[in-house]
Amino acid sequence: MESNNGQRYLDIARELRPLIEAEADEMERNRKISPKVIEAFKGAGLPWMLVPEAAGGGGLRVTEAMKVIEQVASIDGSTGWCLNVYTIGAGFQAGVLPEAATMHLFGGERKRLTCGAAVPGGRGTFVDGGIRVTGRWQFGSGSDYADYIGCAATMYDDQGNMLMIDDGVPDMRFAFAPRDQIQFHGNWDVAGLVGTGSVDYSATDLFVPNDFVQRLTGATPVRPEPMYQMGFNGLFASGHNAITLGLMRGALREVAKLTDGKNRGGYPVPVSDYPVFQYEFAKHEAEYQAARAYALNTVEQAQQMAEHAGQATPELMSRMQQSATWTHKVAERVVNFARLWSGSPSFRQPSRIGRVFRDMAVATQHLQVDDISFVNTAPDLLAAWKAL
Repeated sequence: MESNNGQRYLDIARELRPLIEAEADEMERNRKISPKVIEAFKGAGLPWMLVPEAAGGGGLRVTEAMKVIEQVASIDGSTGWCLNVYTIGAGFQAGVLPEAATMHLFGGERKRLTCGAAVPGGRGTFVDGGIRVTGRWQFGSGSDYADYIGCAATMYDDQGNMLMIDDGVPDMRFAFAPRDQIQFHGNWDVAGLVGTGSVDYSATDLFVPNDFVQRLTGATPVRPEPMYQMGFNGLFASGHNAITLGLMRGALREVAKLTDGKNRGGYPVPVSDYPVFQYEFAKHEAEYQAARAYALNTVEQAQQMAEHAGQATPELMSRMQQSATWTHKVAERVVNFARLWSGSPSFRQPSRIGRVFRDMAVATQHLQVDDISFVNTAPDLLAAWKAL
């Protein structure tokens, strides 16, 4: 079931292709998304497309947002990565933050960009009216333009004892503070996803009011939309899935163009007409299509289950994570195939195919798609098979 806005946002993403392509080299040189692209995103409402309409956003289904992120990532990986950070983050925050904070961030005419690493790099204590946080965090993707920065912290009492929630898991919170209260360290010097500006950031004895603090463990949605019954990890895994599908899409597009009519020494026909290349292209294109179909179908099933039954099943939530990790495995093969057959453009600077290859190498290192996720999802998958 498609929403009224799904196709509109996808059309906007396609229309932004000339701008993103024109800015891509500069974004890599400056190690951040360009102001022109950010303003285009904000003007079109893309960062808030997953926020429910009642909270000021576009109200897209998760699969629709995935298609938009995929489209942007197929043009430039760093740009797609930052759009994912803004979109998935805002969508989730709108469902777990108190209403006052949600409307302040997303409900008004001036909507805010938010970002922040959800790995607890800080220590927090409860105080009257909020929490105080001190720490340093890695991977502040998109922080150059974010209005509010998330600071994840493990909570301690006044005696320095770690606080636990009922199931024995540490009490972890995600606190959002205005960017002028955060220190940025400008240390993003990397090989891939260069334009994401994923610098370290820190804060010392930062006070954050309760309205801008959400739970990282045991978060209970405060909004009724089914998206919030799909699971925290499933939602974020879906965003990473979309980025990787976009990188594959971009790689296949580039190798198709670069080999078109290209002569190579020792080949009896142009590369695009050579049977070995054609065989490999068809095989890897099928891998992309299969991964994409599994990803979108699984997320759509989870959302429909949440709509009709109140929540997604453990199997479907595990499949969303499994699919995202598997897509990254597929993408390594697909992007490497495209790099190999693209020839010298793949190692020249700047080049789109070279950038895709380097972006993919970094994307596979994210904790969200670590191989341990296969271990973590296996019990639910095994249970489903045993029940057949």
